[in-house]
Amino acid sequence: MLYALRNMLRLICRPTNVPVALALLVIVVAGLFAEYQNRRLNEERLRSHVLDQVSLIRAKLEGNVNSNIQLVRGLVATIATEPRMNQARFSELAGKLLARTSHIRNIVGAPGLVATLVHPLDGNEAVLGLDYNENPAQREAAFRARATGELVLAGPVDLVQGGRGLIGRFPVFVDDAVAGKRFWGIVSAVVELEQLYRDSGLLDPNLRLDIAISGRDGMGVRGERFFGSQAVMANEPVTADVILPSGSWQIAATPKEGWGQTPPNAWMLRLAIFAAGALILIPTALTGRLIDERLKNVDELSRREVEMERLSRRLELALDTSKIGVWEINLDTDELFWDDRTNQMFGQPADGGPRNYMHWESAVHPDDVERARAEFRQAVAEMGSYHTQYRLRLPDGTVRHIREAASAYRDPGAPRRMAGVNWDVTDDVLLNEELKRANTLSEARNAELESAKERIEFNALHDSLTGLPNRRFLDEVLAAHVEKFDEGERAGLLHLDLDRFKQINDTLGHAAGDAMLVHAARVLRANLRAGDFVARVGGDEFVVLCKIAEADKPRWNELLAKLADRVIDQMYQPVPYHGHECRFGVSIGIACDLDQVADPRRLLVNADLALYRAKGRGRNRYQFFNDALQAEIVTTKRIADDILSGLERNEFVAWYQPQFDATTHAIVGVEALARWKHPTSGLLTPNDFMRTAEELNAVATIDRMILEQALADFEDWAANGLKVPKVSVNVSARRLHDEELIRNLGELSIKPGSLSFELVESIFLDENDELFTWNVEQIKAFGIDIEIDDFGSGHASIVSLLRLKPRRLKIDRELVTPIVESPAQRHLVGSIIEIGKSLGIEVLAEGVETMEHARVLQMLGCNALQGHAFARAMSAADFKAFARRRLLRRAS
Repeated sequence: MLYALRNMLRLICRPTNVPVALALLVIVVAGLFAEYQNRRLNEERLRSHVLDQVSLIRAKLEGNVNSNIQLVRGLVATIATEPRMNQARFSELAGKLLARTSHIRNIVGAPGLVATLVHPLDGNEAVLGLDYNENPAQREAAFRARATGELVLAGPVDLVQGGRGLIGRFPVFVDDAVAGKRFWGIVSAVVELEQLYRDSGLLDPNLRLDIAISGRDGMGVRGERFFGSQAVMANEPVTADVILPSGSWQIAATPKEGWGQTPPNAWMLRLAIFAAGALILIPTALTGRLIDERLKNVDELSRREVEMERLSRRLELALDTSKIGVWEINLDTDELFWDDRTNQMFGQPADGGPRNYMHWESAVHPDDVERARAEFRQAVAEMGSYHTQYRLRLPDGTVRHIREAASAYRDPGAPRRMAGVNWDVTDDVLLNEELKRANTLSEARNAELESAKERIEFNALHDSLTGLPNRRFLDEVLAAHVEKFDEGERAGLLHLDLDRFKQINDTLGHAAGDAMLVHAARVLRANLRAGDFVARVGGDEFVVLCKIAEADKPRWNELLAKLADRVIDQMYQPVPYHGHECRFGVSIGIACDLDQVADPRRLLVNADLALYRAKGRGRNRYQFFNDALQAEIVTTKRIADDILSGLERNEFVAWYQPQFDATTHAIVGVEALARWKHPTSGLLTPNDFMRTAEELNAVATIDRMILEQALADFEDWAANGLKVPKVSVNVSARRLHDEELIRNLGELSIKPGSLSFELVESIFLDENDELFTWNVEQIKAFGIDIEIDDFGSGHASIVSLLRLKPRRLKIDRELVTPIVESPAQRHLVGSIIEIGKSLGIEVLAEGVETMEHARVLQMLGCNALQGHAFARAMSAADFKAFARRRLLRRAS
């Protein structure tokens, strides 16, 4: 035994084993300390985890309680404005609150501190009549709410109607003319405690915490505990304050397994300490055994170093003569050796200290480093040779070109190495690059000139937005078509104009308009054949030129019509733009040059005229140019020229058709009608010229002329003793949208009640136009009555009547004509008259052709009549004579 102990001491005291003993002592002490620290960290993690869970429960409690309380504040505000609220009204308001997701069990209103209002009533009848003045359990909280004027949250308490809950008491004050603020009573909201606990997570079976809550009646840490065990409070719990609308609670929590749990990683830590000790002790012991071997090799290494130094001197002499830099890298340790020449090439001092791979990589030019790195790694992976050339960027910014050759090798029992040589080839490379640069510059200048020429030619012939050819390009294509016309080439031309483009451009901006134009160009390109040509010739106008093959000439109109139909259909599809769906149409005029002589200008004019007719027919359609259209255009132009001449020569005059009382048949007014004294065609009615006048924007001028003549004739009749109650004048939609209308009316002498404006059927009364509405109100301010002409034809509605409030309705003649023979039509007209009477609006019937019509209308209650049964339209002089005869007849 003593012998064994002596050998052990001798073994420990050996110089090579002392480090092992010291290492063992350090490992034992470190292991004990790590065990202690692990237990402390585990407890801190437990506390942090418990605090996270407690914070979540606290947040849910605060959110649920506060959300329930906030629901009742609206009811309290309503009671303050309705202090005499009855049970029905209280239940209505409270029911809306309880319909929302909440924990509120019931709401009680106690005016004068006596509970007389409750919702829901079923199951809470015991609350009715409760006097807080007499109830010791709830009196103190009620008095405190009244005294402070603030919400008082009490509980948990035992409820009169059974169960436990939180009670929020809201004092209600109402405005009093004498006392200012008068105490009305208390509104109490009962929060279901069990449901509150459940929704806040306190009753979650998966909760691994013991929880206690104190602070009854919102008293915080000073309040009584009302949830959980007292043992939680005595076990160093994690605590948090639950902030309530009135006061606070304190929540405390501990893990169900306690704080002294064994850390889950205890055995893993012990195993790691053991493994670390083994990793330290075993190498230390082995190191001691290897020291002796190392000393034996020192002498041999010294001898070899002397031999190596002699060989190095020889190699250095050879390298200095050849100006080649030599380097070597240990591929396992990343140690890099540069000789003086290599250091000079890389701009580094010869005595710069140890170097590694990054010294080389950081010096390589950024543009070459990826390639150089890849080539180096490939050579290392293959343990072979490689040749490369790269650039260096020296610390002073100088760039050098290096050509490199290297080879990887590995001596037996030694690490992998790579040795190589470098040449500085900067001068050769710079000379070669200068030659290439001169050649490239010459080629680039030639290419730039050619590109600029093509770009200028393209821009001159194309639209910059859509990329389509422009009007200049179109002119060139048409000129080329003229040259091929004699060879038999024929063409069809489509002139397109986008419908509703201006509205999109004005409402969504020019960027949206540009997007629509680009879309239109895309649609056109997609529908053209090879050899067809499309150009943008204006803001929203395009021209398509289609070549007509000889075989297609008999059915060319059909082919062009199909193309137009496809374009119209695709253009009308909605176009998404920044959340909007833009929709626009296209009108197309089509013309063909099937004549004997090519005339591009005439082809364009004919297509433009056809386009104009397509727009006049309602837009979003196509129209071929033909002989009938040519004749119509000639006629329309002649009428337009005559209208303009007629306006200059005052050929438009007012004629008058009298209006009669339905009962007495006395004249109650006249309607001024426009007539045109045409120098060759005689007297023309509006049907002959009004459409063309609208296209010329001349209707407003004609309206103004008729109005001025009507006012002058009205004054003349009055001066001659003819008392005509009023004169009615038709007003067009364009006139009512004229910003100058009110100013022009202000310049006229108009007696209030003597003039009526008839809104013709072209006006849509249901539109919501601010200028239209403002003009109508200003017209009424002048004392001018508003009448609705052609009522019943579909343009006016009851809503528009209520908004416009006209003085008179004029029933359309199409409704009046059948009333003698048709009971259904008679009933319809009677309904219109009843509508007018119910709204306080006079009713006049137009188109009264017979006295039987007059009798039926008088029987239906119509106020006034107008038609050929009484008088036709007549000139101002004829009306004056007619009115005198009527006046004399009535006097006799």
